[in-house]
Amino acid sequence: MTTLRAFTCDDLFRFNNINLDPLTETYGIPFYLQYLAHWPEYFIVAEAPGGELMGYSGAVLMLCMFTVMGKAEGSVAREEWHGHVTALSVAPEFRRLGLAAKLMELLEEISEKKGGFFVDLFVRVSNQVAVNMYKQLGYSVYRTVLEYYSASSGEPDEDAYDMRKALSRDTEKKSVIPLPHPVRPEDIE
Repeated sequence: MTTLRAFTCDDLFRFNNINLDPLTETYGIPFYLQYLAHWPEYFIVAEAPGGELMGYSGAVLMLCMFTVMGKAEGSVAREEWHGHVTALSVAPEFRRLGLAAKLMELLEEISEKKGGFFVDLFVRVSNQVAVNMYKQLGYSVYRTVLEYYSASSGEPDEDAYDMRKALSRDTEKKSVIPLPHPVRPEDIE
Protein backbone atom coordinates (compact mmCIF):
# COMPACT_ATOMS: atom_id res chain seq x y z
CA MET A 1 0.00 0.00 0.00
CA THR A 2 1.29 3.45 -0.89
CA THR A 3 1.67 5.89 2.00
CA LEU A 4 1.19 9.63 1.54
CA ARG A 5 3.31 11.74 3.84
CA ALA A 6 4.96 15.12 4.19
CA PHE A 7 8.24 15.65 2.36
CA THR A 8 11.23 15.91 4.72
CA CYS A 9 14.73 17.30 4.35
CA ASP A 10 16.09 13.74 4.23
CA ASP A 11 14.10 13.18 1.03
CA LEU A 12 16.34 15.72 -0.72
CA PHE A 13 19.06 13.07 -0.70
CA ARG A 14 16.80 10.32 -2.04
CA PHE A 15 15.17 11.70 -5.17
CA ASN A 16 18.03 12.03 -7.66
CA ASN A 17 16.90 9.51 -10.27
CA ILE A 18 13.56 11.29 -10.62
CA ASN A 19 15.06 14.75 -10.53
CA LEU A 20 17.34 13.80 -13.43
CA ASP A 21 14.42 12.73 -15.63
CA PRO A 22 14.60 14.87 -18.82
CA LEU A 23 11.01 16.08 -18.35
CA THR A 24 11.57 17.21 -14.75
CA GLU A 25 12.83 20.70 -13.98
CA THR A 26 15.73 20.57 -11.54
CA TYR A 27 16.47 23.11 -8.84
CA GLY A 28 19.16 23.63 -6.24
CA ILE A 29 18.76 22.42 -2.66
CA PRO A 30 18.09 25.98 -1.34
CA PHE A 31 15.07 26.20 -3.67
CA TYR A 32 13.57 22.99 -2.26
CA LEU A 33 14.33 24.10 1.31
CA GLN A 34 12.54 27.39 0.67
CA TYR A 35 9.42 25.52 -0.42
CA LEU A 36 9.68 23.14 2.50
CA ALA A 37 9.96 26.06 4.93
CA HIS A 38 7.24 28.26 3.43
CA TRP A 39 4.70 25.77 2.06
CA PRO A 40 5.26 22.41 3.81
CA GLU A 41 1.61 21.42 3.34
CA TYR A 42 2.15 21.56 -0.44
CA PHE A 43 5.18 19.22 -0.41
CA ILE A 44 3.81 15.67 -0.45
CA VAL A 45 5.42 12.28 -0.97
CA ALA A 46 3.95 8.89 -1.86
CA GLU A 47 6.06 6.03 -0.57
CA ALA A 48 5.66 2.31 -1.33
CA PRO A 49 5.45 -0.28 1.46
CA GLY A 50 9.11 -1.22 1.13
CA GLY A 51 10.09 2.43 1.19
CA GLU A 52 10.96 2.33 -2.53
CA LEU A 53 10.94 5.76 -4.18
CA MET A 54 8.27 6.11 -6.86
CA GLY A 55 9.25 9.63 -7.79
CA TYR A 56 12.08 11.95 -6.83
CA SER A 57 14.06 8.95 -5.67
CA GLY A 58 17.52 7.85 -4.76
CA ALA A 59 17.30 4.10 -5.23
CA VAL A 60 20.15 3.33 -2.83
CA LEU A 61 17.71 2.28 -0.10
CA MET A 62 15.14 0.97 -2.60
CA LEU A 63 12.75 3.61 -1.40
CA CYS A 64 9.67 4.40 -3.45
CA MET A 65 8.47 7.96 -3.49
CA PHE A 66 6.45 10.25 -5.71
CA THR A 67 6.37 13.93 -4.98
CA VAL A 68 4.29 16.97 -5.75
CA MET A 69 5.60 20.39 -4.79
CA GLY A 70 3.53 23.55 -4.83
CA LYS A 71 2.73 26.81 -3.11
CA ALA A 72 -0.01 29.37 -2.54
CA GLU A 73 0.39 32.75 -4.20
CA GLY A 74 -1.46 35.69 -5.75
CA SER A 75 -3.87 38.38 -4.63
CA VAL A 76 -7.22 37.71 -2.95
CA ALA A 77 -8.49 41.19 -3.84
CA ARG A 78 -7.92 40.55 -7.56
CA GLU A 79 -9.28 36.98 -7.31
CA GLU A 80 -5.84 35.58 -8.13
CA TRP A 81 -5.12 33.73 -4.85
CA HIS A 82 -4.30 30.22 -5.99
CA GLY A 83 -2.36 27.02 -5.58
CA HIS A 84 0.59 26.58 -7.91
CA VAL A 85 2.09 23.21 -8.88
CA THR A 86 5.84 23.78 -8.98
CA ALA A 87 6.90 20.20 -9.63
CA LEU A 88 5.17 16.89 -10.21
CA SER A 89 7.26 13.87 -11.10
CA VAL A 90 6.91 10.11 -11.00
CA ALA A 91 9.70 7.61 -11.58
CA PRO A 92 9.26 5.99 -15.02
CA GLU A 93 8.73 2.54 -13.52
CA PHE A 94 5.82 3.85 -11.41
CA ARG A 95 3.97 5.87 -14.06
CA ARG A 96 0.40 5.11 -15.15
CA LEU A 97 -0.62 3.94 -11.67
CA GLY A 98 -2.72 7.00 -10.82
CA LEU A 99 -0.14 8.50 -8.45
CA ALA A 100 0.05 11.85 -10.24
CA ALA A 101 -3.74 12.16 -10.19
CA LYS A 102 -3.89 11.37 -6.47
CA LEU A 103 -1.28 13.94 -5.53
CA MET A 104 -2.84 16.57 -7.78
CA GLU A 105 -6.12 15.88 -5.98
CA LEU A 106 -4.43 16.45 -2.61
CA LEU A 107 -2.83 19.70 -3.80
CA GLU A 108 -6.24 20.87 -5.05
CA GLU A 109 -7.83 20.01 -1.67
CA ILE A 110 -5.15 22.02 0.14
CA SER A 111 -5.73 24.95 -2.23
CA GLU A 112 -9.49 24.75 -1.59
CA LYS A 113 -8.91 24.87 2.19
CA LYS A 114 -6.68 27.93 1.74
CA GLY A 115 -9.46 29.69 -0.18
CA GLY A 116 -7.83 29.57 -3.60
CA PHE A 117 -9.69 30.54 -6.76
CA PHE A 118 -7.76 28.08 -8.96
CA VAL A 119 -4.73 25.81 -9.26
CA ASP A 120 -2.22 26.43 -12.02
CA LEU A 121 0.89 24.81 -13.43
CA PHE A 122 3.32 25.20 -16.30
CA VAL A 123 4.09 22.33 -18.66
CA ARG A 124 6.24 22.07 -21.79
CA VAL A 125 4.16 22.34 -24.96
CA SER A 126 6.04 19.29 -26.28
CA ASN A 127 5.09 17.14 -23.25
CA GLN A 128 1.79 15.95 -24.69
CA VAL A 129 1.55 13.01 -22.28
CA ALA A 130 1.49 15.44 -19.35
CA VAL A 131 -0.76 17.94 -21.16
CA ASN A 132 -3.30 15.19 -21.84
CA MET A 133 -3.10 13.92 -18.26
CA TYR A 134 -3.78 17.41 -16.89
CA LYS A 135 -6.71 17.82 -19.31
CA GLN A 136 -8.16 14.53 -18.02
CA LEU A 137 -7.85 15.97 -14.50
CA GLY A 138 -9.92 19.01 -15.51
CA TYR A 139 -7.19 21.51 -16.38
CA SER A 140 -7.34 23.69 -19.48
CA VAL A 141 -4.80 25.83 -21.29
CA TYR A 142 -5.13 29.38 -19.97
CA ARG A 143 -2.28 30.84 -22.02
CA THR A 144 0.91 30.02 -23.85
CA VAL A 145 4.12 31.44 -22.38
CA LEU A 146 6.73 31.93 -25.10
CA GLU A 147 10.26 30.63 -24.45
CA TYR A 148 9.46 29.79 -20.81
CA TYR A 149 11.82 26.82 -20.56
CA SER A 150 15.51 27.44 -21.15
CA ALA A 151 17.09 25.04 -23.60
CA SER A 152 20.48 23.46 -23.36
CA SER A 153 23.12 22.67 -25.95
CA GLY A 154 22.21 25.43 -28.38
CA GLU A 155 18.60 24.40 -28.94
CA PRO A 156 15.86 27.07 -28.93
CA ASP A 157 13.98 27.80 -25.72
CA GLU A 158 10.67 25.99 -25.38
CA ASP A 159 7.19 27.41 -24.88
CA ALA A 160 5.00 26.41 -21.95
CA TYR A 161 1.30 26.09 -21.39
CA ASP A 162 -0.03 27.76 -18.27
CA MET A 163 -2.81 25.32 -17.40
CA ARG A 164 -5.50 26.05 -14.83
CA LYS A 165 -8.34 24.41 -13.00
CA ALA A 166 -10.97 26.55 -11.29
CA LEU A 167 -11.80 25.79 -7.66
CA SER A 168 -15.18 26.21 -5.95
CA ARG A 169 -14.43 29.80 -4.88
CA ASP A 170 -14.33 30.84 -8.55
CA THR A 171 -18.06 30.35 -9.09
CA GLU A 172 -18.01 32.14 -12.46
CA LYS A 173 -14.86 30.30 -13.65
CA LYS A 174 -13.20 33.63 -14.55
CA SER A 175 -9.74 32.25 -13.74
CA VAL A 176 -9.81 29.76 -16.60
CA ILE A 177 -11.03 31.98 -19.45
CA PRO A 178 -8.18 31.55 -21.98
CA LEU A 179 -6.11 34.54 -23.01
CA PRO A 180 -6.37 35.17 -26.77
CA HIS A 181 -2.65 35.77 -27.25
CA PRO A 182 0.65 34.34 -25.96
CA VAL A 183 2.72 36.11 -23.30
CA ARG A 184 6.40 36.29 -22.45
CA PRO A 185 7.88 35.10 -19.14
CA GLU A 186 8.51 38.67 -18.01
CA ASP A 187 4.76 39.38 -18.38
CA ILE A 188 3.85 36.77 -15.77
CA GLU A 189 3.17 38.02 -12.24
